[in-house]
Amino acid sequence: MDESDNALPDDDQQEESTKKEGFFKRLISGLTKTRDNIVSGMDSIFSGFSKIDEEFYEELEETLIMGDIGVNATMRILDDLRDKVKAQHIKEPMACKQLLIDSIKEQMDVGETAYEFEDRTSVVFVIGVNGVGKTTTIGKLAGKLRAQNKKVVLAAADTFRAAAGEQLKEWANRADADLIGGQEGSDPAAVVFDAVSAAKARKADVLLCDTAGRLHNKKNLMDELKKINRVIDREYPEAYRETLVVLDATTGQNALSQAREFNDVTDITGVVLTKMDGTAKGGIAIAIQAELGIPVKYIGVGETIDDLQKFDADDFVNALFYTNEEE
Repeated sequence: MDESDNALPDDDQQEESTKKEGFFKRLISGLTKTRDNIVSGMDSIFSGFSKIDEEFYEELEETLIMGDIGVNATMRILDDLRDKVKAQHIKEPMACKQLLIDSIKEQMDVGETAYEFEDRTSVVFVIGVNGVGKTTTIGKLAGKLRAQNKKVVLAAADTFRAAAGEQLKEWANRADADLIGGQEGSDPAAVVFDAVSAAKARKADVLLCDTAGRLHNKKNLMDELKKINRVIDREYPEAYRETLVVLDATTGQNALSQAREFNDVTDITGVVLTKMDGTAKGGIAIAIQAELGIPVKYIGVGETIDDLQKFDADDFVNALFYTNEEE
């Protein structure tokens, strides 16, 4: 088959390109505080040192850690940088900048299979503490999948928070997705059971499940997730499984702690980072991926559906190191 059969029509391609460009600009704007926090410090190191020595690496290390990139990620990035500097016989600190950028990108590459759930009959769990933008993220994901002509069913399994069901209903209407919900306080596993039945009967492509975000009682959360997983294992074994944790980027290292705790109670396959606009802690995206080995799959920089985009390591790091001269 001719490859062009799969190509987008020119108008669609143009629209997609314009959207991506618009998102990149919002990402640049959203990362301004992070950039001020990390990159300005780095630039002064690159220009302030006349040679590459231990002190140079120590200064870089401190700047990266202070920028919420995390200790493990920083060590890996700097080990990689040291290897490249040695292999390429680099003597000038300024010549290290692009190598450092490349090392950060390599830490963050999510690989080709990161979005496999989009092309298979899938169940996607979305977890996260209250207030991080979990329900909004589900609504935006539903909208994106519907835009690909996927049939989407939403399960309102966060039955403990009164507003969650109403909020999800609003998003379901906006995204033109089916919503299966239960009474407030009802058994989340029963809601998921009903949603699985509906997804199978309606031949849905993706079932998106909202879940309660209670980390203060990990035992309850673990039991609940196990129960829901048992329902899906039994009723929908053929479905591909994806578990996304939604984290608020503005909380920095706290977001990393939440990801770690959720990962203790369930197998997380990806991270959604919300509220990247206006945080000085955007470096946490690098830390999460390097520390936990869990890829950041989506990144949010605002309120509209287009403000949630698939994570692109190149775009993220380019936006992080963006300078006005590049305009």
